[in-house]
Order: sequence, then C-alpha cells, then structure tokens
Amino acid sequence: MTVAALKVVRMNDMGAFLDAGTGNTSQDILLHKAQQTTEVSIGEVVQVFLYLDPKKRLTASMRVPKMCEGQIARLKIINVTSDGAFVDVGAERGIFMPFAEMRGRPKVGEIVWAKLYSDKSGRLAVSMKVSDEIRRASKPAVNVKRGDKVKGAIFNITEAGAFVFSEERYIVFIPQKEIPRALRIGEEVEARVTFLREEDGRLNASLREIKENALNSDAEKIFAFMQANGGELGLNDNSPPEKIQAVFKISKAAFKRAVGHLFKERRIEKSSEGFKIVQK
Repeated sequence: MTVAALKVVRMNDMGAFLDAGTGNTSQDILLHKAQQTTEVSIGEVVQVFLYLDPKKRLTASMRVPKMCEGQIARLKIINVTSDGAFVDVGAERGIFMPFAEMRGRPKVGEIVWAKLYSDKSGRLAVSMKVSDEIRRASKPAVNVKRGDKVKGAIFNITEAGAFVFSEERYIVFIPQKEIPRALRIGEEVEARVTFLREEDGRLNASLREIKENALNSDAEKIFAFMQANGGELGLNDNSPPEKIQAVFKISKAAFKRAVGHLFKERRIEKSSEGFKIVQK
C-alpha cells in the first residue's frame, strides 16, 4: 500500500486506467468509478492510494491517507490479525501495523497515538512508537500549577509509569505509584498536576485523589473488601507494602490512614488475623 501520482491513459465503463510505468498496457491500474472522488480525464495526473484487491490485483483509489509520512495522529484500530493490526488513516483500506510497531496489544475500536511511515519494502505502514515525534510536537507547560487538571491520551507505558500527550500538547508523566488501576495505551485520562519541571516544562501528575478525598474512598474500598471476605481483612500495619499494593492498589501509608479511619469510626476492630468488622 502506497500513495503515487499516476497518469490516466484510458477509460472504459468501469472507470479509468492509470499508467503503471511498466510499458505494458495490460498492467495498467484500474481506478474504478466507485474509487473516484472527482471525475478524471485522459492525460490527467491523479494522486491515488494503491492497494491489492481481494483477488490480489493492484487497484487504485483517490481516497488517500489523511496524513503524511512521519505525521502522528489519533488513529482507530479497525482489525487485529495474527500478524498485527489494521488502522484507519482515512484511506480506501486500513494500513497495516506490525506487532513489532505496537505498544501493548491494542484492541479493535481503540484509538491510539500512531504515525505513518514506509517500511523496508516501500509500503505504507503504521507505528505506535511515537515518543520522538510527540517530543518534537510538544510544548512547555505554561500557567500551570499544582492541583490543576490536565486531559490527554496515553502514548506509552513503562515500568516507571505512563506518558500522556495532553490536549494542550504538554508531555505529562504519571509515576507508577500514582496509578491506582490498570491503564491501556491510547486511553484518555484526566490527571492532577503534582509537579512542573522548570528545565523542560514537562509535568508530573497523579490519577489518585488528593489525600483528604482518597481517605474516604480507600476506607470504603477496604470495608467492602472485608464484607466480601467474611468480615476479615487479613492485613495489618506489618503487612508488606507490595501485598497491600497488589490487593488495594494503594500505598502502605494510605492503607494505614484508611484502616485508622475505620477504626476510629468503630466500624472495625483488631483480630488475630489483622482486623475484622465490628458486629453490631
């Protein structure tokens, strides 16, 4: 699949035939009437999107990609195969994205940050590896302070955390400890700014609630867990942080605050296993 400028050399009832440049008229490329966005005439040079039809014949369409090579955009996954995925770039057919060019494993219907490029064989392809392009397209955050909210879409996830490209074109980093749930690349999020890096204008942010609000929601989450667990918590102040994080997706400090809150409200009490719900 590629984009080319080809000359119309003849016409028939099906449409126009384009010069393939081989010197063999039997190899002229059909531009079917259904694939024409405007009428064409013999001798006219038209820009077309070239692809193989179901019978493996080279076919042309005037519906070309709505982006150029090297550009990035939010693109929709329209099909997933054993070899990769097909992405909607506004052309007659979806453009292939190899597994090697994916970040994570996107699903049909998801929208991800991606770029258009030419592979080694010269065919158009799509890649989700857009960190360099987003860095070049980004701008330093201005008039932003701690506590402000920023919205954007995730373009990369690493062991350290998630990277978001905001609506204002800011690069926003969300550390792993500030992520309370599983995220997917391409997902749109709203995060709370926690830090502005003066050297490059990038932001750090959190998906967690501020402590005052988080205290109540963490406490209710723990209490609901206990209700579903026979009234027992099975964890206490000496439990490893990793275990608390695995069960509740919160830090040990947040866990201790929430448990202390429930204890003060006399909703839970100590037990041999840790804590249990007070029976009234």
